[in-house]
Amino acid sequence: MDSELSFSTADLAQTRFAVSPMWEVVTSFRLLAGAADPAPHRRWAEQVRPRLECAGLDRGWLAELVPARGYLADFLNPTPAGPFPELAAELAMIRDTAPERVRADLARLRAERPGPAGAGPARLRLLEEAPGAALEKVAAEIETYWELAIAPYWARIRQLLEADVFHRARQVAEYGSAYVLNELHESVRWDEGTLRLVRRHCSVTRDHAGAGMLLVPSAFAWPRVLTRSVVPEPPQLAYPARGIGTLWEPRTPGAAGEAVAAVLGRSRALLLAELDTPASTTDLAARCGLSAPAVSQHLTALRGAGLVTAHRAGRSVLYARTAVADALLAPVGAA
Repeated sequence: MDSELSFSTADLAQTRFAVSPMWEVVTSFRLLAGAADPAPHRRWAEQVRPRLECAGLDRGWLAELVPARGYLADFLNPTPAGPFPELAAELAMIRDTAPERVRADLARLRAERPGPAGAGPARLRLLEEAPGAALEKVAAEIETYWELAIAPYWARIRQLLEADVFHRARQVAEYGSAYVLNELHESVRWDEGTLRLVRRHCSVTRDHAGAGMLLVPSAFAWPRVLTRSVVPEPPQLAYPARGIGTLWEPRTPGAAGEAVAAVLGRSRALLLAELDTPASTTDLAARCGLSAPAVSQHLTALRGAGLVTAHRAGRSVLYARTAVADALLAPVGAA
């Protein structure tokens, strides 16, 4: 089934891009809920899934609101106020969702998986009966999910998404907005004032949309595009960002690593090299042949220098390289 969205000149002028942490939350959670891990994200999924299962997040609020297929609750993706919103800002908007919006989304979720009257997951019933209190629980679970699944990798993901936005912005300047819409995805087509969305997972109509459109690059939407259409806000279209195929490739330092070691010392350079994927102090100590106290001391220094971030994962803490560290370790001459 195809959908169409008629555009005016004013609509096209109001079309904008945004990088949304919440779109990464819902698309990544949906990916993990699927039967098989898509090849581009297998490396990430193998690291993250055990953490989520240990925390029980595979059977919590998000599991009810973001099923593996079909409709997902629209209130989880509020319209970003700017191009690069923080997760905290989006969570504040989720907490402030109007009760009627929550109930409308729950009705649609229920319609896609009908059951006996009065039946259904207890969490969804609580959301319907006491949305304010329940949304606090939803936001708290999202924060936990973020720390376990997204935050340790956010520097890498955000770099990919921002690069996509800047690339599209250059295309708009050179060729115009219509050209960019045609380049987003094979299922998206612009033709004489009408945006055509091909395939069943794309569903949006002008009768249910505000002015303009919000285009959201996503690391985890691949291979599809996803849409959100809520009155009176502009429709949102989340599409696969460019370069996803290389997102999780190991980034091991070459000659640049030696230069970094000359400045930071070999132990700290080694730790940075090992943090191509997030790891705990214990893991790093075992892999680098250092004592846990020594690793902790080095990580504290690296974190103070903005080269490492720390993220709570249950009883342990995962450390991850920042974009600054990635740039330091990149091969000489790399883009």
